[in-house]
Amino acid sequence: MEAIKLQRKYPEVTRDEMFDLVNRFNGLHTDTPGRVDKSAVLQALQASGQSYDVARETLKHVSVDASGKVELEDWVELNVKLRQEKSGITTKAGKVTVQGSNANVSHTLNEDERAEFTNHINLVIENDADLSGRYPIPTDTMQLFDEVKDGLILCKLINDSVPDTIDTRVLNKPSPRKPLNAFQITENNNIVITSAKGIGCSVVNIGSSDIAEGREHLILGLIWQIIRRGLLAQVDIKLHPELYRLCEEDETIDDLLRLTPDQILLRWFNYHLKAAGWKRRVNNFSRDVSDGENYTVLLNQLKPDQCSRAPLQTSDLRTRAEQVLQNADKIGCRKYLTPSSLVAGNPRLNLAFVANLFNTHPGLEPLDEQEAKDYGQVEDFDAEGEREARAFTLWLNSLGVEPGVFNLFENLRDGLIILQAFDKILPGSVIWRRVSKPKAGAGPANYASGGGDEDDEGADIGVTPNQSTLSRFKCVENTNYVVDLSKQNGLHLVGIQGADIVDGKKTLVLGLVWQLMRLNITKTLSALSSTGRPITDQEMLKWANSTAQKAKPSVRPIRSFKDPSITTGLFFLDLLDAIRPGIVDPSLVIGVAPDGDYEERRQNAKLAISIARKMNALIFLVPEDIVDVRPRLILTFVGSLMSIA
Repeated sequence: MEAIKLQRKYPEVTRDEMFDLVNRFNGLHTDTPGRVDKSAVLQALQASGQSYDVARETLKHVSVDASGKVELEDWVELNVKLRQEKSGITTKAGKVTVQGSNANVSHTLNEDERAEFTNHINLVIENDADLSGRYPIPTDTMQLFDEVKDGLILCKLINDSVPDTIDTRVLNKPSPRKPLNAFQITENNNIVITSAKGIGCSVVNIGSSDIAEGREHLILGLIWQIIRRGLLAQVDIKLHPELYRLCEEDETIDDLLRLTPDQILLRWFNYHLKAAGWKRRVNNFSRDVSDGENYTVLLNQLKPDQCSRAPLQTSDLRTRAEQVLQNADKIGCRKYLTPSSLVAGNPRLNLAFVANLFNTHPGLEPLDEQEAKDYGQVEDFDAEGEREARAFTLWLNSLGVEPGVFNLFENLRDGLIILQAFDKILPGSVIWRRVSKPKAGAGPANYASGGGDEDDEGADIGVTPNQSTLSRFKCVENTNYVVDLSKQNGLHLVGIQGADIVDGKKTLVLGLVWQLMRLNITKTLSALSSTGRPITDQEMLKWANSTAQKAKPSVRPIRSFKDPSITTGLFFLDLLDAIRPGIVDPSLVIGVAPDGDYEERRQNAKLAISIARKMNALIFLVPEDIVDVRPRLILTFVGSLMSIA
């Protein structure tokens, strides 16, 4: 009966064809009769010879209801549209164009990036018991964007890049009999977004719903940032003191500490080119490496016995690129780059290739006694200051400031980042005509962030900008304006002048940024309150205690944000369970005393942070900040919980 009704709606389908479509639909595996998951539909079409990507793109044009399940009429409409071959997907010169959120918007993806990032993810999930059914993800289709929709793969990717970021015990995992529902998927994707922000990714234009909907260009950009964060984690002079040798003439170790990881990688690349007696140098990860010559010399310098300079004799660039990658393969480093992306000068994939090369074969001898003595002169900043600087850096980046902050004290010197932060917290507060800015084009482009189209990929992209081109006089003008704005908006600044920010005086800069972050927290909370007035520290403390005790009267209140009992993490677990009853699995909680085992306390703190992120709270501290009871960072945690309660 239904087949006859559908045939009237789709007269171009014969009766026999319609009965065949109905039978095929009824044969699809589903736990909800008459309604089938999109993934099962795509797999069935692919098995019958259809292109996965064409079927996937065509499905976007079918009016599937809000549940995301495909019904019989949707199935018929999809098959009719596939016959018409109007998929809306086009591939040209290694780039694929897909439809955006509506019919008038399209986005371009780089096929090499999609394939190489899929390869990376396959390595991450290869032996993961939770994801065994999804391995391997095909590298030649768009299936990646469907596989990551429930957040699990992205959570595993984050933990691979920055270990221990997410407590995987709080993740919602599907079973063969019970797939995840929309709410559980949203919770997982909340963890992805808030954790990505918590490790320093710029996540301004993507939300949990974008992941669940498989928005390709946004997901690919997020994946790149997570992978990039992991690759560059080791490019740090504190982890590799031998990077001290990259100091140029008249430079101090402090000058080197100001460089971003990508700038250090370029220094490292050029250090080896110079040692090899090679005349050329690299200033970017695009044009300067696209002919393969510099790579040939670098690989030969790192591993002369395995990597020859023979590719220099090859005139065809694509053939030379393949020879370069064959050399890299000999030393276990053929990752991220393809011959086409090397020749095209793809900046993301070249950066990933060089970072992986550095992580595997740095080619730097340990420091000798004199060098170690010189290195030891680096200022040893106190641990609490370092922890706060890390959290404040992540917070500033979460606001979407441009360029992103890498070194808190260095990047704030010209005042522009702080002024952007003011304008985002208090829109319209900054009179921009009073502000001195670098001339347009004075700094190199920033390709660190993800998302967006790739039409400018061939541009001569340099490293992440992190050093101002303004004169000291202009910087002091800007930072004096920062001090004026701070006082106008009730921040308590004692003994700080604009010049202190320009000079990077750590204690004073930390004090300023802390007050700005606190202003942001109180502004958010006052907007949510009925009175609209600023929230005090004592009111936040009172809220936390009363909320926790209302749900569980036996909870011991905390006297301040430096109460020693905070170290166990138990108060925050009780508070989270009070905000959303049942969110904390009691079997995961360790009953530990304030002077008990450090690792047990850390496990509780880690659990609390991951549960808070599951509830979509924006958290910038790490478990050690709770265990070590760092008052300022504890306050930010309570503020984040209060904002979602």
